[in-house]
Amino acid sequence: MPALTTPGRTDKSVYQEGSETQQYTSSNTAKVQLLSVTKTYTNGCHALLDVNLEVKKGEFLFITGPSGSGKSTLLKLLYGQELPTQGQVIVDECNVVGLRGDRLSSLRRRIGIVFQDYKLILQRTVAENVTFVLQAQGYTRKEIQRRLEPTLKLVGLLTKADCFPDQLSGGEQQRVSIARAIVGTPPLLLADEPTGNLDPDNSWQVMQILQKLNSFGATVIVTTHDEQLVRRCNHPVVQVRNGRLSRK
Repeated sequence: MPALTTPGRTDKSVYQEGSETQQYTSSNTAKVQLLSVTKTYTNGCHALLDVNLEVKKGEFLFITGPSGSGKSTLLKLLYGQELPTQGQVIVDECNVVGLRGDRLSSLRRRIGIVFQDYKLILQRTVAENVTFVLQAQGYTRKEIQRRLEPTLKLVGLLTKADCFPDQLSGGEQQRVSIARAIVGTPPLLLADEPTGNLDPDNSWQVMQILQKLNSFGATVIVTTHDEQLVRRCNHPVVQVRNGRLSRK
């Protein structure tokens, strides 16, 4: 089947908030391709069947579908947590299927991931949760601090830097998850049901942040079953049903 593509858009040259600027140049944005991808689990269940998809640099794409339709599996293929049974997964010009060890870790550093259940470290503050990955990657303390303040400001949590996750609302915890995903300025942002545990007001706030990041140049892919939110945002949509993709 021909690849589903999303309409082109103009890349923004900078990722900027307040007085700080982080680069999101056109060469620092990611393109995604799935080429004849099938994912079959050992029990014989087909999560994806002959899927073709192209998401161009700097685009925003919604992936919808019922629970268990294969949305999360598709995202896991993009960052190498799952491998396809057949086909190729190309992210940022790299075939994810062939990556191992340091090469896979290097690609993952260029992908920000936002989960439905936040996955925050309860014993660490907001600031510590956000900067944890940068510390693990060997960033200097000066560079970490340079990135931290504008990132927390962008998600509206600058005043919550010293709070612990259990002192935050669900919406605030999800915004911490977003901050953690973007503090390294990844060119690709994947959000797996990021509003699944949130009320409508918090869901819209989270979606506005994701759209702002996209306007700065990041490629954004969001899975969701919230049809009302999808309609409100007015971005391209593909649907997963019975393992296959279709344009909505």
